[in-house]
Amino acid sequence: MPEPTYAASIATPINLVLLALFFLLVYLRLRPSPTTTLPKPAAPTVFRTFTPPTLLPFSGANNTPIYFAVNGRVFDVSAGRNFYGPGGPYANFAGRDASRGLAKGSFDEDMLTTDLEGPLDPLDNLEQDEWEALKGWEERFEEKYLVVGKLVPVGSEEAREAGL
Repeated sequence: MPEPTYAASIATPINLVLLALFFLLVYLRLRPSPTTTLPKPAAPTVFRTFTPPTLLPFSGANNTPIYFAVNGRVFDVSAGRNFYGPGGPYANFAGRDASRGLAKGSFDEDMLTTDLEGPLDPLDNLEQDEWEALKGWEERFEEKYLVVGKLVPVGSEEAREAGL
């Protein structure tokens, strides 16, 4: 009598592992992806008119933005907080008119105007090479930072129009 033949079962351990792996890969490929959340956009910056006293609070203290003026234009240098913020090498310029110090290449306190209620520094006694240095700084800031306003003296017509 012939010997009986046995049919091979597909339920072998290796086939079960391969089937489980197949379903896992199908699940991973077809499952819904988690929704990505975009970061909140930065608050819009409005071009403003500043006087020396209204510019002073923007020194980076208490995590405030860092602004300073160069040749009558106010720049938001907050992206350079390590340089212009508290403890940085240019921190004394934050919230102030930095024009004279940048023109002379001096970062000392005596380069800053002390009377914030008085007239702006006219920069009338700068030499030609100092004017060129100031223009170079101004161009560098234009490339890297946003201009957020202009600096006008206290009591000027522009300051009155801006409600300062």
